[in-house]
Amino acid sequence: MSIAITNTLLDNTANFSIEETLAFLANEFKDKVVFSTSFGQEDQVITALIAENNLPITIFTLDTGRLFQETYDVFHKTLKKYPIDIKTYFPDTTAVEVLLNKKGPNSFYESVENRKECCFIRKVAPLTKALKGNSIWITGLRAEQSENRNDLAFFEYDAHFDIIKFNPLLKWTLEEVQKYIDDHNVPQNALHKQGFVSIGCAPCTRAIAPGEDIRAGRWWWESSHKECGLHQK
Repeated sequence: MSIAITNTLLDNTANFSIEETLAFLANEFKDKVVFSTSFGQEDQVITALIAENNLPITIFTLDTGRLFQETYDVFHKTLKKYPIDIKTYFPDTTAVEVLLNKKGPNSFYESVENRKECCFIRKVAPLTKALKGNSIWITGLRAEQSENRNDLAFFEYDAHFDIIKFNPLLKWTLEEVQKYIDDHNVPQNALHKQGFVSIGCAPCTRAIAPGEDIRAGRWWWESSHKECGLHQK
């Protein structure tokens, strides 16, 4: 049924702008449309589109407890600029305590399994809570962010979270994202000007060199698909 709905949404919004599609979803699914922001460039564009068009879409973020100060800064600036609320979800305190007591604060450097365990506790579990009971999950994913995101569609059924994902910036280039931010004076994470293209937790993110893959700065010490479990692609 969800796949059928996904196909219907693709057909119904084929000729819509992003703003029109967001408004359509907000009207069709009422209070069951949510947008997850990590305050990166793409997410800031979508936040601006929601806020400037006064759309009734719930915006939430995941505070892992290991974020950069610059991420908190842009969070604060965003709330100051736009008349919006951003709901914050935190990891379970007991789960974090058990992880640190058992393996220490930097276990994620030791193996992919340990890193995924940390990501699950700090990101996936809170995200599961945030998405529960909702119908549409809006993301800032772009096809050019990584090879395994090239085959994404604008609307997809995410079986893991049992929800339909809408990726409005899927075909945008990084240059288009930056132009929108500049033209609309959208608050931006200061780390983007320092070579950080994809920004996650502070211990797990570094700047990238010219010519490096966009995701090269995430979990740079390991060879993997550079995903934390929030998105399967």
